[in-house]
Amino acid sequence: MEIRKVLWPTDFSGSAETALSHVQSLSRNYGAEVHVLHVLEDIIHHQSWYGEFEPEHVEKLMEKAQRKAKQNLDQICENHLEGCPLYIKHVAVGDPAAEILKLIEQEKVDLVVMATKGKSGAFDYGSVTERVVRLSPVPVTTIPVES
Repeated sequence: MEIRKVLWPTDFSGSAETALSHVQSLSRNYGAEVHVLHVLEDIIHHQSWYGEFEPEHVEKLMEKAQRKAKQNLDQICENHLEGCPLYIKHVAVGDPAAEILKLIEQEKVDLVVMATKGKSGAFDYGSVTERVVRLSPVPVTTIPVES
């Protein structure tokens, strides 16, 4: 199997970070480019909160979240992926598993490396990871997270 492109989805949690050393190793050993993806929750299509926000307010919240996500991705790439031949940062909005699967197709990713559970992982095997493993057209390497 040729590994030219690796996808590492991250929710910026310590759990997601457990996969980082594997991503670094794959990139160094195969000269693969690393695609780092963070998916923001789409708050525009949420059920009503306590009161309603004007669309402009929701838009500002989303813009702020995107800026923060890009800053976090920049920091990860600068601090942890400097040894990688090429890394590409992606920020998407929507369902995490669906956005991961979409990016696999869009970027022609060869391998996905992700933790078994993320930020809200109350179960041994995260629902996002489970869906990606089940539906991915490419191999997915899952990195166990200790509880």
